[in-house]
Order: sequence, then C-alpha cells, then structure tokens
Amino acid sequence: MRINGVFEGGGVKGIALAGAVQACEEAGCVFHRVAGTSSGSIVASLLAAGYTGEEMGTIIRQTSFRSFLRRAPIFNTALLGPALRVMLKKGLYSGEALEAWIRGILRKKGVVTFRDLPKDRLRIIASDISDGRLVVLPDGLRAYGIDPDAFEVAKAVRISCSIPYFFDPVVLRRSGDAAKGRSFADQLVYMVDGGLLSNFPIWLFEGVEEDGGSIPPVGFQMVGRPEPAAHRIRGPFSMLQAMVGTMLSAHDERYIEQEKRMHTVKVPTLGIRTVQFELTSEESSALYAAGYEAGAAFFRGWRYPC
Repeated sequence: MRINGVFEGGGVKGIALAGAVQACEEAGCVFHRVAGTSSGSIVASLLAAGYTGEEMGTIIRQTSFRSFLRRAPIFNTALLGPALRVMLKKGLYSGEALEAWIRGILRKKGVVTFRDLPKDRLRIIASDISDGRLVVLPDGLRAYGIDPDAFEVAKAVRISCSIPYFFDPVVLRRSGDAAKGRSFADQLVYMVDGGLLSNFPIWLFEGVEEDGGSIPPVGFQMVGRPEPAAHRIRGPFSMLQAMVGTMLSAHDERYIEQEKRMHTVKVPTLGIRTVQFELTSEESSALYAAGYEAGAAFFRGWRYPC
C-alpha cells in the first residue's frame, strides 16, 4: 500500500523514527510522498532519496552525533566563549557539520538539489523569523525569488534542524522581484527550525487525491517527554541555555483529531532529550529498536480506510 509519510521533529530522538520506518516497510507499505520537520526532515529526505529504514539504521550506528557540535576554538573559552558566539553568530554551533553529513549521504543516491527528486516527493518545514511565517520547502522559496528546483536538499534539511540559539540560523537572500525596493539588510531572511511553527505537519497531506484514489497520510510522532531538568541560573549564558532547554522540552503537543490519531504511529523516545547529542551506541540502538517495535505494533492492527 502507498502512504504519504509525515515525520515529527525531535532532535536526536529522530533515531527512533528510522526504526519505525523499517517496520512500516516490512508491513508492505511504500512511501509515496514524505514530509518532515527538524530531525523528521532528515528521515523524510533520506526516504525521498531512496534509502530504506534498514539502511538508515546502519547510517545511524556509524554516526557520532557529537561531531555535529563544531565551533572555532576561540568560542570554547570557558563562560565567555559560547556566550560570545551566540552574540556574534546567533547560535552555539554552526550547523555546517550536520549539513555536510546529510549532503554526503544524499549524494550517494545521486541527490543534490530538489530537481533530483520526483516532483513534490519531499516537503520540509522551516520557520522564517524575519517575516514571521511558516515556509514549506522547496515551493515556499518562490516568495523569496529563489528557484525551488535548484535549491540544495541538504541546505533545506539544515534550515529545518536549526534549533534557535543552539544552531546558527540560515540566512537566505531575496532575489529578483522579491528584492526590489529593499535595502541590503531587508533582503536577508533568517530561517530556523520548522518546529517553531509546525513540528508535526500532518496537515500537508490532508485530503490529497492522486491517480483517482486517496493515499492515506501516516504520521510518525515521538512521545515520552524526559523528566524536567533543573537549571541553575548563574548569568546571561546559563539563562539562555535554560530558556532553550525549556522551550524544547515543554513544546506543546499539537491537537490531533481522533481521525488523524488513527493514522499516527506513536514512537517512544525513552526519555532522551532533544539535544542529547552525546548518545552512547547502546542508547542509539535502543531508540531505533523502540521505534521499530512501535511501528510493528501499529501496522499489525492498522487498516485503511479505518
């Protein structure tokens, strides 16, 4: 059966989504169109490029997520270094390492830009904090005078994964008619994590009719919040860390109508935090296994139409 898959964002917890994908494929489902936010955009982009859930599991086991946390040595100076970087760069880490990682993986399947994918195969959620609006990539780029087909998929994924203050925002520049009459500063657009505005965009595929029939949307949503961590506020930087940590852990679960809940795989995250990048191999494997088990249980009992 063909389905349209939607993947929720959740930082490193997204490892569990890959396990659920493998279970979905083993149940005989084929992903037609896919969409995702933040770490969900990583899973969606790999599926769009032709990776299987099992292949994602192999990639995950070979990846050190701590390697994504790169910054110049000068910004590692105790206390002042990280705070100075946030002031100058607007993030604790650049996000370039994450972008390079996903770029290399996609290129192995011959995917660089959205032109390399079937039309409308992949959609990625981003937040434009300059104009204050949600953007669905790649088509939403037309509003900025940017050619959607020529835009790099890895860049779109990085944008959607740019957790505010944790990773640098991605700056795009308006072009053509979108830039006319604007100063240079006003031509710049700051893009961050899509989860700021829509962390679980299952609405993207509501009521989609193709080839004379309805293709069901199936959402993959992460559940199980970690225990709240206490924050000791010592100054502006520790206050910033506390604010970001609270925002990520206390993100409200969006209301999902009962009908949509019947098409949503609830993927447990075992208490892992969104930015817990120092995962052990055992924790990574446990997340993947938890996702697989949740997916297998869901598809054993799921029938469409419900």
